[in-house]
Amino acid sequence: MLLAAGAVLTVAPGTIAAARAQATATLEEISVTSVSPVQARPAAPAAPASAAPIARAGEVLPVATNTFSPVTVVPQDRIARDQPRTLGDALFDRPGISASTYAPGAASRPIIRGLDNARVRIQENGIVNGGVSDLGEDHAVPVNPLNAGRIEVIRGPATLRYGSGAIGGVVSAENNQVPTFIPARGVTGQVTTGYTTVDNGRTGAASVDAGADGIAVHADGFKTATDSYAIPGGIQRNSATESQGGSVGISAVGERGFLGLSYSHYDAIYQIPGGEAEEARTRLTPNQDRLLARGEVRPLNGPFEVLRFWAGGSVYRHEEIGIGEDGVDGVQAIFKNREVEARFEAQHVPVVTALGTLTGAVGVQAGRRVLNSQLESFLPQTESRMLAGYLFEELAVGNGLRFQAAGRIEGDRLNSIATQFPASYLPTDGDPASYTLTRRFAPKSASLGALQDLPYGFVASLNGSYVERAPTGYELFSQGPHDATATFEIGDPTLRLERARTVEISLRRGEGPLRLDATGYVTRYTGFIFKRDTGNRCDDDFASCGSGDELRQVVYSQANATFTGAEIGAQLDLFAVGDGWAGIEAQYDFVRAQFDDGSYVPRIPPHRLGGGAFVRANGWFARINLLHAFDHTEIAPFETTTPGWNDLRAELAYTQILDPAVYGATEVTLGLQGRNLLDDDIRNSASFKKDEILLPGRNLRLFLTARF
Repeated sequence: MLLAAGAVLTVAPGTIAAARAQATATLEEISVTSVSPVQARPAAPAAPASAAPIARAGEVLPVATNTFSPVTVVPQDRIARDQPRTLGDALFDRPGISASTYAPGAASRPIIRGLDNARVRIQENGIVNGGVSDLGEDHAVPVNPLNAGRIEVIRGPATLRYGSGAIGGVVSAENNQVPTFIPARGVTGQVTTGYTTVDNGRTGAASVDAGADGIAVHADGFKTATDSYAIPGGIQRNSATESQGGSVGISAVGERGFLGLSYSHYDAIYQIPGGEAEEARTRLTPNQDRLLARGEVRPLNGPFEVLRFWAGGSVYRHEEIGIGEDGVDGVQAIFKNREVEARFEAQHVPVVTALGTLTGAVGVQAGRRVLNSQLESFLPQTESRMLAGYLFEELAVGNGLRFQAAGRIEGDRLNSIATQFPASYLPTDGDPASYTLTRRFAPKSASLGALQDLPYGFVASLNGSYVERAPTGYELFSQGPHDATATFEIGDPTLRLERARTVEISLRRGEGPLRLDATGYVTRYTGFIFKRDTGNRCDDDFASCGSGDELRQVVYSQANATFTGAEIGAQLDLFAVGDGWAGIEAQYDFVRAQFDDGSYVPRIPPHRLGGGAFVRANGWFARINLLHAFDHTEIAPFETTTPGWNDLRAELAYTQILDPAVYGATEVTLGLQGRNLLDDDIRNSASFKKDEILLPGRNLRLFLTARF
C-alpha cells in the first residue's frame, strides 16, 4: 500500500511492499493491472465492515518498483483534487507526458515521449476507447477521468500486450464499471464537486458500488460545464465546454472469479478556439454508447491458474458545426466510428526450472473498426481488421534478478478508397485517380528485459524492444480538407511498416524517505510516419492547392528518425511534522527527435524542469511547485519557435475522518488549488494551435470530495 512517509507501488508478479515502519498515516492501496498479463493472484478479500477507514495524508509519489517497463500512475486522490476534464489535462505535467491541448478542457489527447495519435492507444478498462481522437487533434477522447479509480500510463516493451497502435504507449483509465468485488460494508462510493475561477467551471461526479449474495452492481455519473476561459489580458473566445455521462454495471462475483457486463454513455459539446475555427464559431458534439464485458476464472487445477477475457463495442458519432462558406451556421462535417475489440488471456501455473521459476501468459486479441465521414470530411469510409497473438514469460532466477521476454505477431487488413495524387501534390490536368484498395500487414514485435533489486531499496531495469506498426487508415487514405485543424490532408497508400528499436534503462526507489523514478531511452525509427507540411496552401478542394490560402497541405510521409529522452521524478521527506512529513520534490523531462537529414520532427514537447515543497500531516496537505518549460527552438520546417513559460502551482487541503454511522460518510476532503498563479503566457509547442491560442491563465479551484 501507499504510505505517507514512503510510498511503494509494486505490480504483479509480487506483493505490495511495506513502507517505512515509522509512518502513521496510510493511503489507499493502488494496484497496476495494465502492464503485464502475468499477474499475482488477487489479494485477500476486503477488510470487514468494522475496520477503521483509511486516512489520506496528501499525495506521495507512486513508484512502480516491480515492473520491467516504466509506469506512471495517477491515483484516485490526485484525480479528485485536480478534477481533470480530459486525459490530457490529467497527465499534462507528468514527466515524459504532455498533451495536444487543441481545445483545452475538451480536446486534449495525451502525448507520450513526443508521440501521439496513431502511436498512443487510449483505453478504458482494458478495451480501446472507440472514438476518433486519433483521427484529428480537434476530436475529444470520449473518456472522462473524473470517475476513474486510477489512470495508468505504460511505456516500453509492455505495450506489446495491446498492439502496434501502442508503439508509443498506452493510457488506461481504470474503474469498476464492470464490478470485480463486493464491498466489505455492502456499499461504498464517492462524490466530488468543484469550481474553477478561470472559466466559471462547474464539476460534479459520483460513483457507487454495492453488492451482496454474490451479485455486485456499479453506477457512476458526471457532469461538467465551463464558459470560455480567461487568458492573461483577456478571454480565449469560443472555448466553452459541456459534457455529461455515466455507466451502470452488474457482475456475478465468487471465490474463484467474476463475470460482468456494463453500459456507458458519453456526450458533450465543446468549442474550438483560435483562428478560423473561432471565427466560424466551430463546435463539436461527440456522443458515444459503449458495452463492456469482463470475466476472470481461477481454476482449482490444470495447466492454467487464471483465465481472463475482455470484450467491448462502441458506437460513436460527432458533428462539426459552424458557419460555412455560405454564411450559414450548420453541420459542416459528420464523423462516425463503430468499433469492437476482444482479448483473451491464459496465465499458466508457475514452472520451476533449473534456472528459476517461470511464470507466463498467452493472449489473443481481435478487433474491427469502421470509420465513416460525411460532408466536408477528408477520409472515405475505411474498414480495419486486426487479429493478433502474444506471449509473455518471466523468469525469477534468484537474488532479486528477473527476466522478461515477450513477443507478438499481428495481422492487419485495411480497406478503403485510395487516391493517386501527383508527386508535386499540386493539381495537373484532370482529377487525381481514385480506386478501391486493400492493404495487408503482418507486424511483428519482441522484447527482452531484466529487473534487478539493488541495495537500499533501489531497483534497476534494462529493456530492449523491436516493434513494428502498420499504417492506419487515415495515414493511407486521407484525401481532403480538414477544416477544424486547418489542414488539407493527403495520405499515402504505399506506406510501409514503421519499425522502432528501443533501449531504455530505469532506476527506481519506492521506499524510505527518497522516492525516485528515472528512465532514459533511445528509439531508432525506420520509416517513421509523420505529417509533412509541403509548404503548399489549399482551399476546400485539390484544384485550389498552390493557389489557395486557407489550409496547410500536409502529406503523410516516411523517414528514418531517432528519439532520445529522459523522464525523472523524485520526492524526499526531510523532517517529521506531526504524524507526517515535510519534504521537497523535483522533476525533469525532455525528448529530442530528429530525422536522419538533421531536421526535427514536428510538434515535440519542450524540455521541462520543476520542483517544490510539500507538507502532509494530521490530515493536512500543503504544496507549492513551479514547472518551467524552456524555449522550444528545435523546430521542423514551417514551424515557429515557442517561448518558455512558468506554471506556479499551490494547494492546501484538509481531510477529516468521519463516523459513517453518524455522518453517512467515512471521510471528507476540502481543498483549494491554484494553477498558473503567475498568470503567464503558456503556449504548448506540441499543439497545432500554439500560435493561435494561449492555455488558461491564473486559476483557483475549490474542490470537495466525500467518500462513504
